[in-house]
Amino acid sequence: MDSRLAALERWLAARYRGAPFSLAPASADASFRRYFRVRLADGTSAIAMDAPPEREDCAPFVRVARLLREAGLNAPEVLAADLARGFLLLTDLGALTYLAAFAQRDPDPLMRDAIAALVRWQRATRPGTLATCDEALLRREMALFPEWYCARHRGRPLTAAQEAAFEEVVRLLVASALAQPRVYVHRDYMPRNLMVADPNPGVLDFQDAVEGPITYDLVSLVRDAFVSWEEERVLDWAVRYWERARAAGLPVERDFGEFWRAFEWMGLQRHLKVLGIFARLYYRDGKPGYLEDTPRFLAYARAVARRYAALSPLARLIDEIER
Repeated sequence: MDSRLAALERWLAARYRGAPFSLAPASADASFRRYFRVRLADGTSAIAMDAPPEREDCAPFVRVARLLREAGLNAPEVLAADLARGFLLLTDLGALTYLAAFAQRDPDPLMRDAIAALVRWQRATRPGTLATCDEALLRREMALFPEWYCARHRGRPLTAAQEAAFEEVVRLLVASALAQPRVYVHRDYMPRNLMVADPNPGVLDFQDAVEGPITYDLVSLVRDAFVSWEEERVLDWAVRYWERARAAGLPVERDFGEFWRAFEWMGLQRHLKVLGIFARLYYRDGKPGYLEDTPRFLAYARAVARRYAALSPLARLIDEIER
């Protein structure tokens, strides 16, 4: 028996004062949160979030949703909240994700909308409002790669020499990230978390937002976990963002080549993190669907590591782990 679902239904029944409604799963999530679409007899709908309070904290979601909406982005409005029990009722941004829409239409208009929204989000930054993406966070994220991907998934714990090589690359990636201007960072600004909506895009899964490197969300958008693009297209979108950001007065590098290097190195930090997270989701959390996308992230990481001489030790390490 799903006791939390029953409790959620009772909470909604009280909210709707006995009006009939139905619940259906709305989306999957890599965390312990669950989402249900609530449909009423009059045809309207909303989204109910179930976030067990011993596992998840709803307060950041509520806070960041407000920041996004204040910045002019289409994030869900919180209609009702019971933070102690981990229940939220949200406006429904629809069922068509960017990821699904890419199979049906030209991605360029969608990506231009996502880039415009990203610039608005970054321009709204108020320093000190969100937690900072610092060295400790960046290192914790990259430490997931040797622990969960190399040792657990590939069965190849790093040797002392490999650990030293990996640490040197980590040091370089941390330094690059911390040298970037800091803005609001969604942290999962990717097509699976963007909805085709009006205004476009609808933005979801933002509760882990921080203040951090300016390239982070862009690289999440165009070098995604679940879809790969040819490099020419990625470069075009990066240029479009860079031009729009400069016009908006954001502190991006004046030289696009320098911006591109920071973008690529930021992406490598994220890709190492995600390789570890996807392995952890499989082995610790029993969620197998993510592991099948690890070849895409290995390809991203390999390509960047091979392009820059300073990162070549990581390219060799990956080749050794994958041998």
